[in-house]
Amino acid sequence: MIKNKPIGVLMVCMGNICRSPTAEGVFRRQLEEAGLEHLVQLDSAGTHDYHVGKSPDPRASQAASKRGYDLSGLVGRQVSVSDFQDFDLILAMDHDNLANLMRICPRGLEHKVRLFLSFSPRYAGMEVPDPYYGGPQGFDRVLDMVEDAAAGLLAEIRRLQT
Repeated sequence: MIKNKPIGVLMVCMGNICRSPTAEGVFRRQLEEAGLEHLVQLDSAGTHDYHVGKSPDPRASQAASKRGYDLSGLVGRQVSVSDFQDFDLILAMDHDNLANLMRICPRGLEHKVRLFLSFSPRYAGMEVPDPYYGGPQGFDRVLDMVEDAAAGLLAEIRRLQT
């Protein structure tokens, strides 16, 4: 990462309709509120192609909207090998997706891939659980965890740019 150059951050889950778009929406707003959106190139993707071209899950969008986050306009896409060149941080929501990312990661770029919650003071070492098959409380839990990790990531971005 180069000082004064935008830092590329890619949020990754399995299908790119629940956790990773939620993380993108939350982190985007935190960057905007801090006036630091110019410091980050932000996107989200999935390790699988299940939902390419689709909007975020309506339950994720609804839970996010209740907290003031806008996920409209986000469209599911699959991680590509070029993402490992284009992004500085590739943040997996869980260990399965972390392993999937490491399988396709070009040699020498593994240092870019890590768990998103590694930035969370409260949930470090944990995974963002997949809320897809559960009820609405799962989407709220995801938001709690993502908000905490996004705040930690924002602090790291500030540190890297000073």
